[in-house]
Amino acid sequence: MLNLDFFSGFATGLALIVAIGSQNAYVLRQGILRQHVLPLVLFCALSDALLIVAGIGGAGVLIRDNNVLMTLTRYGGALFLGTYAALAARRAWQGQQLQLNHGSSAPLATALAACFAFTFLNPHVYLDTVVLLGSLANQRPDPGRWHFGFGAISASFCWFAALGFGARLLAPLFATMLAWRVLDGLIALTMGALAVMLLVG
Repeated sequence: MLNLDFFSGFATGLALIVAIGSQNAYVLRQGILRQHVLPLVLFCALSDALLIVAGIGGAGVLIRDNNVLMTLTRYGGALFLGTYAALAARRAWQGQQLQLNHGSSAPLATALAACFAFTFLNPHVYLDTVVLLGSLANQRPDPGRWHFGFGAISASFCWFAALGFGARLLAPLFATMLAWRVLDGLIALTMGALAVMLLVG
């Protein structure tokens, strides 16, 4: 039975995840291309679910106090985001016009590897899911904390499904080279800004 804890978790999880970030930008781009959408949606949502459950289970304290893990993730994430920003900027500069329905597609393993990096090389994902959501959930007695966690997990599934499968509605817009140049330019700026934020933050 759904209750206030569930809806509180759903609203909190949605507020944290609905933001312009590397993971969302990547899922959006793949959704427009209609490439590996279901596996990527499931990977992102299940990753969030794993991290949220870990946070409710008490891993948030360990993550927050592990300076070595946070430092490695910080610099590794910045390097990866910077590299991806450069690739997106090159695509924007060259003006590649990608085929939406029958163009070349990266292998599933490559797409999942990129999504893995966008997810787990981002220190903020641990702070948002494991530490913050875990802490908010654990303020509630059983079973309320798990209702809160289930709400946050449900928000993740709803968001990534809407982002990945809803992106195809933008397909007619991205039939032009200019639209792809704008999208890749925005992705490059987003990834670059996030890389800088990781390094200076």
